[in-house]
Amino acid sequence: MTAPLPPAPGALPRPAAILWDWDNTLVDGWAAIAAGLNAAFRAFGLPGWSLEEVRARVRRSLRESFPEIFGPDWERAREIFYAEVRARHLAVLRPMPGAEAALRAAALLAPQGVVSNKQGPLLRAEAAHLGWADRFRALVGAGDAAADKPDPAPLRMALAACGVAPGSAPVWYVGDTALDMQAARAAGCAAVLLGAAEHDGGIGNAAPDAAFADGHALAAHLLCLAKSAPHRHC
Repeated sequence: MTAPLPPAPGALPRPAAILWDWDNTLVDGWAAIAAGLNAAFRAFGLPGWSLEEVRARVRRSLRESFPEIFGPDWERAREIFYAEVRARHLAVLRPMPGAEAALRAAALLAPQGVVSNKQGPLLRAEAAHLGWADRFRALVGAGDAAADKPDPAPLRMALAACGVAPGSAPVWYVGDTALDMQAARAAGCAAVLLGAAEHDGGIGNAAPDAAFADGHALAAHLLCLAKSAPHRHC
């Protein structure tokens, strides 16, 4: 069966702000996440996950997923996880292909923010490590808002920092999973998929408003918008 074609980006409104997911959208930090999870699994006598399983299964924030996995002792598992992640996450962190170019192009168009289900202090430490912190008006991580993605609360927090009232102007939320697309729609943002969501049921499952193969393709589209007249489609 032929896979569905991604929606064309030309119908996307010109953004007044651009919000980004973090892991697997702008950066690859999966090695540290996998190490943290497997340290917690070992402590609880649970089978470990391969890196591919981690990529496929990790979507929701820790405060939502850990009580289901580890039961009433989930807070002990949380401490084990974070100790392992903090010990290695900066050393293994890498930008995703085209991420740097996409951020530079986006800066020509609109204020930017990040909304992630990674713990807020870890997110901000990673942005600072890459020298990217000053690119964003907001770096909102898990625990910073009243609820985490896919709830719209963290996106609304980031929008406030960007000076955009929800629903007052077009906003893009760029992510790599169906959960990201759900969060975008809940907050009234255009749902923009980066990649093909191979680990999340594919493009058809994510149901984005538009999709780009990678950061390079997104950067090219953003540059076209930045150089074109306000009402021209790229």
